[in-house]
Amino acid sequence: MYSVVAYQVASAINIKTSKQELPWQLLFQDSDELYYKCSDQKFIYIFQYGMVSFFNMTAIEIETALSRIKPVCDHYFSEQLSETVEIIIKPNTLKVQFDHVILPEIDEEMIRLVMLNTSQSVALSRFSEITEELLVETHKHTSFLEQKGKLDISGNKLKRFIGRVLNIKNKISENLYIFDSPEITWENEQLNRLNQDLKRTFDLKDRYRLIHDRIEIIKENLELFKDIMDHKESSRLEWIIIILIVIEVIDMFIVKLFS
Repeated sequence: MYSVVAYQVASAINIKTSKQELPWQLLFQDSDELYYKCSDQKFIYIFQYGMVSFFNMTAIEIETALSRIKPVCDHYFSEQLSETVEIIIKPNTLKVQFDHVILPEIDEEMIRLVMLNTSQSVALSRFSEITEELLVETHKHTSFLEQKGKLDISGNKLKRFIGRVLNIKNKISENLYIFDSPEITWENEQLNRLNQDLKRTFDLKDRYRLIHDRIEIIKENLELFKDIMDHKESSRLEWIIIILIVIEVIDMFIVKLFS
């Protein structure tokens, strides 16, 4: 029995620098991913969005590999979210179960698909936690608005909150390809079936939609907050203008009175 272990190690990994500095045999590359063979039947998969996945590697080997990867990471995490999938090799069998995958052989492309989907599952877990926290924070502001009839957040803090939500939305859209199938699956029916079964078992599409729906709910609330704040600012400006007009009228009256 073998294992695929995926870790969220950083907020981002520099793919270009990784390619130049990491010593393993490169099997596949693009602008967002690097797939390595580090020794016989041992593979490492690195993703730009901070994920690293390992196949058939011991804890010591993983720790050694991560020490090599750490210098090319942006905001390396001390606490790393992870997920493990067991791989069973059984000739002429291809099956994806809840807690393990049965493959007919140790095929580097099949292993790559398992590592890819496991990594995306971990990334979705992290984004799910982040969006849940944002939703809870948004709910606090809406509850205060319901109870007090006003917002408990300043304009600057609201702008920063909006920026934070948009950055997370952009990261999800840029880095997760839940609805895209890798090119290797286009002309290979067996690989395509494996990829689809993995997505279905990991429930990737539904989890992605849930995160997307949370982001949309948060965005709608923030747009409402912004409209309320804009209206408040507009009302303040109107009162300032009214006060200035009143002052000018009083000034004119005083000037006429004493002239």
